[in-house]
Amino acid sequence: MSHKQARPVESERVALNARDVSFSWADTPLHWVPGDPFTAHTINVLHLLLPAGERWFVHVYKQALPLIRDDRLREDVVGFIGQEAMHSRAHDEVLPHLRAQGLDPTPYIAQVDWFFEKLLGDRSLPPGRPRRWWLLERLALIAAIEHYTAFLGDWVLNAAELDRRGADPTMLDLLRWHGAEEVEHRSVAFDLFLHVDGGYRRRVRTWALAFSALVFLWQRGVRFFLENDPALVDARASFREFRLRGRQGVLPATGDMLRSVPRYLSRAYHPSHECSTAQAVAYLAASPAALAAAGRQA
Repeated sequence: MSHKQARPVESERVALNARDVSFSWADTPLHWVPGDPFTAHTINVLHLLLPAGERWFVHVYKQALPLIRDDRLREDVVGFIGQEAMHSRAHDEVLPHLRAQGLDPTPYIAQVDWFFEKLLGDRSLPPGRPRRWWLLERLALIAAIEHYTAFLGDWVLNAAELDRRGADPTMLDLLRWHGAEEVEHRSVAFDLFLHVDGGYRRRVRTWALAFSALVFLWQRGVRFFLENDPALVDARASFREFRLRGRQGVLPATGDMLRSVPRYLSRAYHPSHECSTAQAVAYLAASPAALAAAGRQA
Protein backbone atom coordinates (compact mmCIF):
# COMPACT_ATOMS: atom_id res chain seq x y z
CA MET A 1 0.00 0.00 0.00
CA SER A 2 1.29 3.46 -0.83
CA HIS A 3 2.22 5.73 2.08
CA LYS A 4 1.79 8.86 -0.01
CA GLN A 5 -0.63 11.44 1.39
CA ALA A 6 -3.99 11.04 -0.37
CA ARG A 7 -5.17 13.97 -2.44
CA PRO A 8 -8.33 15.68 -1.17
CA VAL A 9 -11.51 14.94 -3.10
CA GLU A 10 -12.31 18.40 -4.43
CA SER A 11 -15.99 17.67 -5.01
CA GLU A 12 -16.43 17.00 -1.26
CA ARG A 13 -15.54 20.60 -0.32
CA VAL A 14 -18.31 23.16 0.14
CA ALA A 15 -18.40 26.72 1.43
CA LEU A 16 -19.06 26.65 5.19
CA ASN A 17 -21.84 28.78 6.63
CA ALA A 18 -23.03 28.96 10.22
CA ARG A 19 -26.79 28.36 10.45
CA ASP A 20 -28.47 30.29 13.27
CA VAL A 21 -30.65 27.41 14.44
CA SER A 22 -32.86 27.20 17.50
CA PHE A 23 -34.84 24.34 19.01
CA SER A 24 -37.84 24.12 21.31
CA TRP A 25 -37.39 21.45 24.00
CA ALA A 26 -40.75 21.76 25.73
CA ASP A 27 -42.08 18.47 24.34
CA THR A 28 -38.85 16.43 24.48
CA PRO A 29 -38.74 13.83 27.27
CA LEU A 30 -35.56 13.08 29.22
CA HIS A 31 -35.69 9.53 27.82
CA TRP A 32 -36.17 10.70 24.24
CA VAL A 33 -35.63 7.19 22.83
CA PRO A 34 -38.80 5.48 24.11
CA GLY A 35 -38.09 2.76 26.68
CA ASP A 36 -34.32 3.09 26.31
CA PRO A 37 -32.75 5.49 28.81
CA PHE A 38 -29.29 3.99 28.24
CA THR A 39 -29.25 5.04 24.58
CA ALA A 40 -30.78 8.45 25.33
CA HIS A 41 -28.21 9.19 28.03
CA THR A 42 -25.28 7.89 26.02
CA ILE A 43 -26.15 10.48 23.39
CA ASN A 44 -27.19 13.11 25.97
CA VAL A 45 -23.53 13.26 27.04
CA LEU A 46 -22.96 15.27 23.86
CA HIS A 47 -24.88 18.20 25.38
CA LEU A 48 -22.38 18.34 28.24
CA LEU A 49 -19.19 17.42 26.40
CA LEU A 50 -19.51 19.39 23.18
CA PRO A 51 -20.08 22.99 24.31
CA ALA A 52 -16.79 23.17 26.24
CA GLY A 53 -14.93 21.24 23.56
CA GLU A 54 -16.20 23.39 20.72
CA ARG A 55 -15.50 26.62 22.59
CA TRP A 56 -11.96 25.30 23.01
CA PHE A 57 -11.74 24.54 19.26
CA VAL A 58 -12.73 28.14 18.49
CA HIS A 59 -10.23 29.56 21.01
CA VAL A 60 -7.34 27.51 19.60
CA TYR A 61 -8.24 28.23 15.97
CA LYS A 62 -8.29 31.98 16.57
CA GLN A 63 -4.69 31.62 17.77
CA ALA A 64 -3.83 29.63 14.63
CA LEU A 65 -5.24 32.12 12.10
CA PRO A 66 -1.95 34.09 11.83
CA LEU A 67 -0.15 30.87 10.80
CA ILE A 68 -2.36 30.30 7.76
CA ARG A 69 -0.73 31.27 4.48
CA ASP A 70 -3.47 30.00 2.16
CA ASP A 71 -6.55 32.14 1.51
CA ARG A 72 -8.88 29.23 0.81
CA LEU A 73 -7.84 27.41 3.98
CA ARG A 74 -8.31 30.61 5.98
CA GLU A 75 -11.83 30.90 4.55
CA ASP A 76 -12.53 27.29 5.57
CA VAL A 77 -11.18 27.87 9.10
CA VAL A 78 -13.31 30.99 9.55
CA GLY A 79 -16.36 29.00 8.39
CA PHE A 80 -15.42 26.17 10.77
CA ILE A 81 -15.17 28.62 13.68
CA GLY A 82 -18.66 29.97 12.91
CA GLN A 83 -20.21 26.51 12.72
CA GLU A 84 -18.51 25.26 15.90
CA ALA A 85 -19.62 28.32 17.88
CA MET A 86 -23.22 27.65 16.83
CA HIS A 87 -22.93 23.95 17.78
CA SER A 88 -21.74 24.92 21.24
CA ARG A 89 -24.67 27.30 21.73
CA ALA A 90 -27.27 24.82 20.45
CA HIS A 91 -26.18 22.08 22.86
CA ASP A 92 -25.86 24.56 25.73
CA GLU A 93 -29.54 25.42 25.25
CA VAL A 94 -30.52 21.83 26.14
CA LEU A 95 -29.08 22.15 29.65
CA PRO A 96 -31.96 24.16 31.23
CA HIS A 97 -34.32 21.50 29.87
CA LEU A 98 -32.30 18.76 31.62
CA ARG A 99 -32.41 20.72 34.89
CA ALA A 100 -36.16 21.22 34.55
CA GLN A 101 -36.53 17.43 34.37
CA GLY A 102 -34.59 16.92 37.59
CA LEU A 103 -31.12 16.23 36.26
CA ASP A 104 -28.56 18.94 37.08
CA PRO A 105 -25.44 18.39 34.96
CA THR A 106 -23.28 20.99 36.78
CA PRO A 107 -20.82 18.54 38.46
CA TYR A 108 -19.98 16.76 35.21
CA ILE A 109 -19.75 20.02 33.25
CA ALA A 110 -17.19 21.25 35.80
CA GLN A 111 -15.01 18.22 35.03
CA VAL A 112 -15.28 18.80 31.27
CA ASP A 113 -14.51 22.51 31.66
CA TRP A 114 -11.41 21.64 33.69
CA PHE A 115 -10.24 19.26 30.98
CA PHE A 116 -10.51 21.77 28.14
CA GLU A 117 -9.77 25.04 29.97
CA LYS A 118 -7.03 23.90 32.35
CA LEU A 119 -5.46 20.71 31.03
CA LEU A 120 -5.66 21.73 27.34
CA GLY A 121 -5.87 25.48 27.84
CA ASP A 122 -3.28 28.18 27.28
CA ARG A 123 -0.10 27.72 29.26
CA SER A 124 2.38 30.25 30.58
CA LEU A 125 5.02 29.30 28.04
CA PRO A 126 7.73 31.60 26.72
CA PRO A 127 7.13 32.93 23.21
CA GLY A 128 8.83 31.16 20.37
CA ARG A 129 9.30 27.42 20.07
CA PRO A 130 7.60 26.26 23.33
CA ARG A 131 4.45 28.26 22.68
CA ARG A 132 4.33 27.16 19.03
CA TRP A 133 4.83 23.51 20.07
CA TRP A 134 1.79 23.66 22.37
CA LEU A 135 -0.33 25.29 19.66
CA LEU A 136 0.68 22.59 17.13
CA GLU A 137 -0.13 19.84 19.64
CA ARG A 138 -3.61 21.23 20.15
CA LEU A 139 -4.21 21.65 16.42
CA ALA A 140 -3.28 17.99 15.94
CA LEU A 141 -5.60 17.01 18.81
CA ILE A 142 -8.48 18.84 17.16
CA ALA A 143 -7.77 17.04 13.87
CA ALA A 144 -8.01 13.69 15.68
CA ILE A 145 -11.21 14.67 17.52
CA GLU A 146 -12.76 15.89 14.28
CA HIS A 147 -12.16 12.46 12.74
CA TYR A 148 -14.54 11.09 15.38
CA THR A 149 -17.08 13.91 15.21
CA ALA A 150 -17.34 13.28 11.45
CA PHE A 151 -17.67 9.54 12.13
CA LEU A 152 -20.51 10.25 14.58
CA GLY A 153 -22.12 12.74 12.21
CA ASP A 154 -22.13 10.19 9.41
CA TRP A 155 -23.52 7.58 11.79
CA VAL A 156 -26.44 9.68 13.04
CA LEU A 157 -27.39 10.73 9.51
CA ASN A 158 -27.81 7.03 8.72
CA ALA A 159 -29.20 5.80 12.06
CA ALA A 160 -32.63 4.84 10.74
CA GLU A 161 -33.25 2.58 13.75
CA LEU A 162 -33.66 5.69 15.94
CA ASP A 163 -36.54 6.80 13.71
CA ARG A 164 -38.07 3.32 13.77
CA ARG A 165 -38.05 3.37 17.57
CA GLY A 166 -39.88 6.69 17.72
CA ALA A 167 -37.00 8.87 18.92
CA ASP A 168 -37.95 12.48 19.59
CA PRO A 169 -37.88 14.36 16.25
CA THR A 170 -36.52 17.60 17.71
CA MET A 171 -33.58 15.82 19.31
CA LEU A 172 -32.93 13.92 16.09
CA ASP A 173 -32.95 17.17 14.14
CA LEU A 174 -30.41 18.74 16.53
CA LEU A 175 -28.14 15.70 16.25
CA ARG A 176 -28.47 15.42 12.47
CA TRP A 177 -28.08 19.17 11.83
CA HIS A 178 -24.92 19.08 13.93
CA GLY A 179 -23.76 15.81 12.38
CA ALA A 180 -24.32 17.10 8.85
CA GLU A 181 -22.20 20.18 9.55
CA GLU A 182 -19.48 17.95 11.03
CA VAL A 183 -19.48 16.04 7.74
CA GLU A 184 -19.49 19.31 5.77
CA HIS A 185 -16.37 20.62 7.51
CA ARG A 186 -14.66 17.27 8.22
CA SER A 187 -11.50 18.12 6.28
CA VAL A 188 -10.79 21.55 7.76
CA ALA A 189 -9.02 20.47 10.95
CA PHE A 190 -6.85 17.93 9.15
CA ASP A 191 -6.03 20.38 6.35
CA LEU A 192 -4.98 22.98 8.93
CA PHE A 193 -2.82 20.41 10.73
CA LEU A 194 -1.13 19.49 7.43
CA HIS A 195 -0.64 23.18 6.61
CA VAL A 196 1.12 24.11 9.86
CA ASP A 197 2.92 20.83 10.63
CA GLY A 198 1.57 17.47 9.42
CA GLY A 199 4.13 15.41 11.33
CA TYR A 200 3.13 11.75 11.43
CA ARG A 201 4.47 11.09 14.94
CA ARG A 202 2.49 14.05 16.25
CA ARG A 203 -0.62 12.72 14.48
CA VAL A 204 -0.26 9.30 16.16
CA ARG A 205 0.59 10.74 19.58
CA THR A 206 -2.32 13.16 19.63
CA TRP A 207 -4.72 10.55 18.25
CA ALA A 208 -3.91 8.34 21.25
CA LEU A 209 -4.59 11.20 23.66
CA ALA A 210 -7.79 12.25 21.87
CA PHE A 211 -9.20 8.73 21.70
CA SER A 212 -8.37 7.98 25.36
CA ALA A 213 -9.82 11.29 26.54
CA LEU A 214 -13.05 10.89 24.56
CA VAL A 215 -13.62 7.35 25.88
CA PHE A 216 -12.83 8.45 29.45
CA LEU A 217 -15.05 11.54 29.40
CA TRP A 218 -17.89 9.77 27.60
CA GLN A 219 -18.10 6.81 29.98
CA ARG A 220 -17.98 9.20 32.96
CA GLY A 221 -20.79 11.19 31.37
CA VAL A 222 -23.00 8.15 30.77
CA ARG A 223 -22.41 6.99 34.33
CA PHE A 224 -23.26 10.47 35.63
CA PHE A 225 -26.55 10.58 33.72
CA LEU A 226 -27.66 7.11 34.77
CA GLU A 227 -26.76 7.64 38.43
CA ASN A 228 -28.46 11.05 38.64
CA ASP A 229 -31.56 10.41 36.56
CA PRO A 230 -34.49 10.83 39.02
CA ALA A 231 -36.57 8.28 37.08
CA LEU A 232 -34.01 5.44 37.35
CA VAL A 233 -33.04 3.20 40.25
CA ASP A 234 -29.69 1.35 40.36
CA ALA A 235 -29.00 2.01 36.67
CA ARG A 236 -25.45 1.15 35.64
CA ALA A 237 -23.41 2.00 32.57
CA SER A 238 -21.69 -0.96 30.96
CA PHE A 239 -19.68 -1.61 27.82
CA ARG A 240 -21.86 -4.68 27.22
CA GLU A 241 -24.95 -2.46 26.94
CA PHE A 242 -23.08 -0.15 24.56
CA ARG A 243 -22.07 -3.05 22.31
CA LEU A 244 -25.63 -4.42 22.36
CA ARG A 245 -27.09 -1.04 21.29
CA GLY A 246 -24.46 -0.84 18.56
CA ARG A 247 -25.61 -4.17 17.16
CA GLN A 248 -29.21 -2.93 17.31
CA GLY A 249 -28.31 0.24 15.40
CA VAL A 250 -29.32 2.82 18.02
CA LEU A 251 -25.69 3.61 18.93
CA PRO A 252 -22.53 3.43 16.80
CA ALA A 253 -21.25 -0.11 16.33
CA THR A 254 -18.09 -0.88 18.30
CA GLY A 255 -16.53 -2.61 15.30
CA ASP A 256 -17.12 0.40 13.06
CA MET A 257 -15.44 2.69 15.60
CA LEU A 258 -12.43 0.41 15.91
CA ARG A 259 -12.09 0.10 12.13
CA SER A 260 -11.95 3.89 11.89
CA VAL A 261 -8.69 3.92 13.88
CA PRO A 262 -6.32 2.47 11.24
CA ARG A 263 -7.92 4.69 8.61
CA TYR A 264 -6.95 7.81 10.56
CA LEU A 265 -3.48 6.43 11.29
CA SER A 266 -2.83 5.54 7.65
CA ARG A 267 -0.20 7.83 6.14
CA ALA A 268 -2.51 8.09 3.11
CA TYR A 269 -5.48 9.35 5.15
CA HIS A 270 -7.55 12.36 4.14
CA PRO A 271 -11.04 13.02 5.60
CA SER A 272 -12.57 13.84 2.21
CA HIS A 273 -12.37 10.12 1.36
CA GLU A 274 -14.84 9.37 4.21
CA CYS A 275 -18.51 10.27 4.61
CA SER A 276 -20.65 12.07 2.00
CA THR A 277 -20.92 15.82 1.65
CA ALA A 278 -23.90 15.33 -0.69
CA GLN A 279 -25.80 13.46 2.02
CA ALA A 280 -24.97 16.14 4.59
CA VAL A 281 -26.06 18.98 2.29
CA ALA A 282 -29.27 17.11 1.45
CA TYR A 283 -30.13 16.77 5.14
CA LEU A 284 -29.39 20.44 5.80
CA ALA A 285 -31.72 21.35 2.92
CA ALA A 286 -34.55 19.48 4.68
CA SER A 287 -33.74 20.00 8.39
CA PRO A 288 -36.61 21.84 10.11
CA ALA A 289 -34.20 23.89 12.23
CA ALA A 290 -31.90 24.74 9.32
CA LEU A 291 -34.87 25.72 7.13
CA ALA A 292 -36.22 27.97 9.87
CA ALA A 293 -32.78 29.55 10.31
CA ALA A 294 -32.53 30.16 6.56
CA GLY A 295 -35.91 31.88 6.65
CA ARG A 296 -34.80 34.17 9.49
CA GLN A 297 -31.48 34.96 7.79
CA ALA A 298 -33.06 35.65 4.39
